Amino acid sequence: MNAKKKKPKIVFLDAGTVNFGDVPLGIFNALGHFKTFRMTRPAKIPARIRGAAIVITNKCRIDRRILEQSPDLKCICVAATGTNNIDLKAAAERGVAVTNVAGYSTETVTQFTFAFILALAGRLIPLNQASHDGTWSHSPFPLLPDPRIREVFGKTLGILGYGAIGKRVARIAKVFGMKVLVGKIPGRNYSPGQDVKRLSLAALAAQVDFLSIHAPLTPLTAGLINWRLLCKMKPSACLINMARGGIVNETDLRRALQSGRIAGAATDVLTQEPPPKGHVLLKAPHLLMTPHVAWASREARTRLVAEIAENMRAFLQGKRRNRVV
Repeated sequence: MNAKKKKPKIVFLDAGTVNFGDVPLGIFNALGHFKTFRMTRPAKIPARIRGAAIVITNKCRIDRRILEQSPDLKCICVAATGTNNIDLKAAAERGVAVTNVAGYSTETVTQFTFAFILALAGRLIPLNQASHDGTWSHSPFPLLPDPRIREVFGKTLGILGYGAIGKRVARIAKVFGMKVLVGKIPGRNYSPGQDVKRLSLAALAAQVDFLSIHAPLTPLTAGLINWRLLCKMKPSACLINMARGGIVNETDLRRALQSGRIAGAATDVLTQEPPPKGHVLLKAPHLLMTPHVAWASREARTRLVAEIAENMRAFLQGKRRNRVV
């Protein structure tokens, strides 16, 4: 058998979530027989990965049933940090390696976090609208008075999820003159002697002007931000979700925004993506929303592709690199 035939079959199930036409994927051709699909519906996954030794997926779910139908599968390369779309237990049982990529989007997510904070504090979206829709034109003053504009200097930022992104956000917040507090995820064990004091989630919520979420979606964080917690926040406070939609109870968030329980919110993520027509948050007041793109700068996606290739190369050489399983 010649060397070419020994190359593994590599399938990228949803390359359209990473390559928007600006990030070449040719790096994978050197590692095997590479086939790419822009997007793959769940029903088509088994057929498309049949015979593949390595599968790359960003959002496509690989569950136990799919693993059982894929005897040739040896490695799943997740094109993201979170691995909640992979049945890790089933993968481990079948001896399928799983890798992820951390740190590639830290700067972009941090940038979006502060875009949200500054937009909320400065009321940029409603003021931009008022400038275009004639509201400013009818003002008796040269300016359009808005008593809700605030400075971020001196305000308190709470961070839930103090990994690479959370720490980077904390560092930038201090440059803006903000006070930073870090919260505990209930039920999680923390190593003693860590470099930051963590407050209970209730204590954190009560003190912050902005609460920014950067934690992974796990059984401990699912539904963690709910009506009870939102009621502990100041009426002038804002919530920012840069993590996963399932961490926030979206019905409770809409209720908090409609009732004025909190002043505003921003999210890059929803529990169901893309959202169905009539999603509970689509018409929520005082909410900024972006379509899960806070990680997706060209620079971040270029780093992501390079890291996936390195994970794959290490696996093919029998080495462990960024292994989750």
